[in-house]
Amino acid sequence: MKTVLFVFNGDPMCFIHVLLNALDMHAAGHEVRVVMEGASVALAPALVKPEHPLAKLFAKVREAGLLDGACKACSVKLGVAAEVEAAGVALIGDMNGHPSMRSYMEAGCQVITF
Repeated sequence: MKTVLFVFNGDPMCFIHVLLNALDMHAAGHEVRVVMEGASVALAPALVKPEHPLAKLFAKVREAGLLDGACKACSVKLGVAAEVEAAGVALIGDMNGHPSMRSYMEAGCQVITF
């Protein structure tokens, strides 16, 4: 099964569930991708700091190659584009600066939003 998790919510208590589910699906052999959209893009700079409570989970997701990137348009709008890139998270946006759900669907992915 191919799944993409689009996370719009910038609440760390929501984002932890994205990370946990991505790792769980991956461990079970599913093909899974994570896309940070909306307010969640502002979390990226903090998530790479070792003291952040979600830093280890975020690192595991990245090390597994599950994070496709963060929305370019939202990162620019929220004023965090430079920080997101400095955190090593790719800015993506093939649909007017935003990641396209359609592209993932056409690649056979089920889209789940958080």
